[in-house]
Amino acid sequence: MREQAGISIQQAAAMLGADRTMISNVEAARTRLSEERVRQLACNYGCADEALVEALASMTGSRRNDHWWQEYKGKLPDGFLDISEIEHYATRIRTAQTVHLPGLLQTEDHARALFDLVVPKLPRLEIELRVAHRLARQGIFDREHPTPYVGIIHEAALRMQFGGPEVARSQLEYLADSASRDNITLLVIPFSAGSFHGAGQSVLYAEGAVPQLDTVQLDSAYGPHFVDSPTPIANYRALLDLMEGSALPADESQKLIRSIAREM
Repeated sequence: MREQAGISIQQAAAMLGADRTMISNVEAARTRLSEERVRQLACNYGCADEALVEALASMTGSRRNDHWWQEYKGKLPDGFLDISEIEHYATRIRTAQTVHLPGLLQTEDHARALFDLVVPKLPRLEIELRVAHRLARQGIFDREHPTPYVGIIHEAALRMQFGGPEVARSQLEYLADSASRDNITLLVIPFSAGSFHGAGQSVLYAEGAVPQLDTVQLDSAYGPHFVDSPTPIANYRALLDLMEGSALPADESQKLIRSIAREM
């Protein structure tokens, strides 16, 4: 808002009668904001988008330490906590994987097998912390209003046997069972689809209460990378649409998942 208004950090601080470090800390998420302060900043920046202001204000209702992922602060990289927060506030989530399976739908054994392969090798305690955190993320599907989810998975990811055949079979059965839930849709891109958009990518697209709060998370060797600029966000949204177009319908996807599980 500040940048769109053409206001410098120094000017923004002067409007509040505060030091410029206060604005820097707010924008770097080092300082917690109250609902009143969000509205004051929006007013100072001349933001007339009431839906955006209300969406931001609604996210200030609880202390950051109240959220379950805060128990992992200082124990896991901050990026893990950021993913949890983005998923918590998302109104809808779409993911696409071509090698791995969706983190939100991994079994304990599958997740542990993946973290066992990290180089350099992780200490056992950190592996167990990462596994516990990954399983806890699935809580968005168990709350009173479960988050709608669409997962696009290439057949190659379904045939990877991380942890061995038994672990892989259990994982696929869990995927197929999850797809039976009203809020979860899984779409498989089969080998027969040939070439397809987004090959090799791993994308998590979290829709916010308003489009300006949409966020994309990408996996990298150095941890999660987050994207929130309008142009790349629109490009990733279009990419996921194209990938969905290459996938089988939901019912056929579920049948393929169960078929591959029986082959394990």
